[in-house]
Formats: sequence, structure tokens, C-alpha cells
Amino acid sequence: MKRAIVWFTSDLRLHDNETLSKAIEENDEILPVYILDPSHFETNTSGLRKIGKYRAQYLLESLKDLDASLRARGSGLMILYGKAEELFKDLVLKYEAERIYTKHEIAWDEIQTQKAIIKGLPHCEFLSVESSLLFHKDDLRFVNNKLPNVFTEYRKQVEKHSKVRELFACPDKINSPQIEEVKWPKQEEFGISELVKDPRAAYDFKGGEKEALKRLNDYLFETHSISKYKETRNGMIGENYSSKFSAALALGCLSSKTIYHEIKRYEKQFGANDSTYWLVFELMWRDYFRLVMEKHPKDFFMKNGIQNKVKWKLKHSDLDFENWKNGKTQNDFVNANMLELKHTGFMSNRGRQNVASYLCHDLKIDWRLGAAYFEEMLIDYDVSSNWCNWAYIAGVGNDPRNGRAFNLEKQATTYDADFAYRRLWLIH
Repeated sequence: MKRAIVWFTSDLRLHDNETLSKAIEENDEILPVYILDPSHFETNTSGLRKIGKYRAQYLLESLKDLDASLRARGSGLMILYGKAEELFKDLVLKYEAERIYTKHEIAWDEIQTQKAIIKGLPHCEFLSVESSLLFHKDDLRFVNNKLPNVFTEYRKQVEKHSKVRELFACPDKINSPQIEEVKWPKQEEFGISELVKDPRAAYDFKGGEKEALKRLNDYLFETHSISKYKETRNGMIGENYSSKFSAALALGCLSSKTIYHEIKRYEKQFGANDSTYWLVFELMWRDYFRLVMEKHPKDFFMKNGIQNKVKWKLKHSDLDFENWKNGKTQNDFVNANMLELKHTGFMSNRGRQNVASYLCHDLKIDWRLGAAYFEEMLIDYDVSSNWCNWAYIAGVGNDPRNGRAFNLEKQATTYDADFAYRRLWLIH
């Protein structure tokens, strides 16, 4: 009997999951596994965690949903605690697994973990599958086989030469060894306080594949918000100014391809416009950042990014950084956005660009501290989108210009002309 382990990481879904589909097709039984590493919830030397309270709750909700979906198909999710490279040694031996299937990783820490697993299990085949991209890597064709250094050139080449593949079907039945019921941890076990929902939150994020698919249907077919997305995407208050798909995409509760095909179905029924295209355009940005990080898996975590040159002299101040985190700077627009992040785990794209610009170009604090704080706080943290966007603003990423220093007064006047957003977060 061929038995394999399916190691879920940030692909917490059954629909359109190439990793899962391959494992089921090529083996008699699979063992679905998720590993919680306690160190990700511990405070590091910068006083930050890899996973804060908002993403911790969203993650637990997503895992519970995945476990329920697996059990409905005769399987289940095994939750393990510790370091993956250590846990897999015992797991492979106990279940006589011949293969481990998992999502392809593109960031430095995750790559090192996978290398350690492979080294420790020389007789177990390790298969990583790319399940995050809108356009399959095998279908990407670039001039001289080189990833363009600028997004616009990447987009033009992809739109000309590549096509989005069809979805992988959701399995009806999954053969697995018996998997015990999960004893779900509480956030307090990871040193994270209980989450209290803030009534001012733009959206009530609920983790899991079912909730993600429901949101997709609501945003497209129930409210038709997709049809005016390009006009509303720079909004800052409310549920439907943006898709709010980002958290589901980050943990893989929803795939980019699913969104794409649902947009195409919507366009057939109700017509295409700039807004329906623009959401696909932004999914292409996600792809691009993922491919760029894969090309530079370590450099995006270095001070000088992929530019390999110092952009400015840093003037780090612990007080300035704390004031930035807590919405106590000299700029009320920055403060409002940082308070939204602190109290909800979310911030609009417009807000993220402004607060990043302020930290980098006004306070002249190392951009990596800002990126690490976002990593802890954001519900929708995605390694490549977060770190590549921060590097882009700081001027050490994929941008021919020397950073993106925003005129914050102009930004506030343009996007919060009536002070509604600032009143929401600054007046208690």
C-alpha cells in the first residue's frame, strides 16, 4: 500500500488544491498534517511575534474548517506541535509513508525548513507543488526565460502568452488511516490574549474555505461590488470598498484561480468592465511578488533588499517606532490607520502605503521593522506580498524609482477629504 503525508501550510482548502489532488491520485492513502510551531507565537528580539492574535484566530478557524471538510470525506487533519524537521522523522516511520507532498515555498526560512526535512529523510520522497499562482509556472514564457524586473513588462508578457488553467476538483472521498479528533488549542496557550472584535472594523474576517467561498459569491453575485471595484478600491471605510479576499488568499482558503474563473463567470452574465479586469490585475501583482521572492529568497529580508545599495541613513528611535505602532505620531492620517491595524488586524491598501512611507521616509526607520510588525499584526499577512511591498516603498525592491515617498497631506485630502476615516479611529 502506498501511503503519503500531505503537509498543509498556507493552502488550507480542498478545492483547486493541486498538492492534495496529486497526493490522492498517486497514493492509496494520505495523511493530512498541519504543524503549529510554538516559536512563531513567541516574542523575538525585536519584541515582535511572527503570528499575533488576529491571524492566530483566523488560522485556528481555518484549520477547524479544513478538519471538518476532511472528516466529511473520511479523513481528518492531524495537528502537530513543534519543528517540522523533527516531527516528520517520527511520523514517516510510524505511518510508513513513502512521500511527503506540500506546497512549494519561496521564502528563506521556509526553504531552509524544507531542506532540513529532506536531509533528515533521505529515503522518503519530498514533493513540493506550486499551488498559489494564478498562472502556472510551466505556462509562463518570458523573453530569454528571464523574469522581468518591472511588473508592467511582466504583465504584458503574461497576458500575451499565458492562460489560466482549469480548477482541480474538490475530492469526494479521501482514504486515510484513522485520525483522532483534534484537541484544539486556545490562543492563551500561545501567550496571545483573547480577541475582542472592534465594532469599527471594516470587515468581520472569518477563517476557513467555506467562509472564503461565501465571501467570493457575496462580493460578486450578491452585491455586484466587483463591478465598481476600480472606483472603490482606494476606500478606507466599510465592507465592500475592496474584496477582502486577501486573508483567504494568504492562508490558501481560496485560490487565485478560483477567483479568476468566478470573475469570468460573472463577466459572462453581467458584462466585463475595468473593475472586473482590475481585480485580476491585482492577482497578477500577487503572482509577480511571489516569483520575485522566489528569485531572491534571502535578499528581501536584508536592509538593502535586492538593490544592494544603501538608500539613506537610518535614524532609528525606539520611541518613534513605538509611537508609530500605537498611532501616536505627528500625523493624524498615519495615526488613524495604525490604530485600525492595532484594534482589528486589518488596514486598507491605501493606508498601508502611507504608513510605510511615513516610517521609511519621514522617520527614517529600518523598513524591515515595519514589515515585521505587519507580519505579526495583519490577518492577511502573506510573506511575498508583505515584504516585497515594503521593499518597494522603501526603494530597495522592484521599482526603478528611488522609493515611494508619499505626500501624506495630499493623500489624506484625496482619500479622507471629509475626515470620516480619521474621526472613526481618532475620536473615541
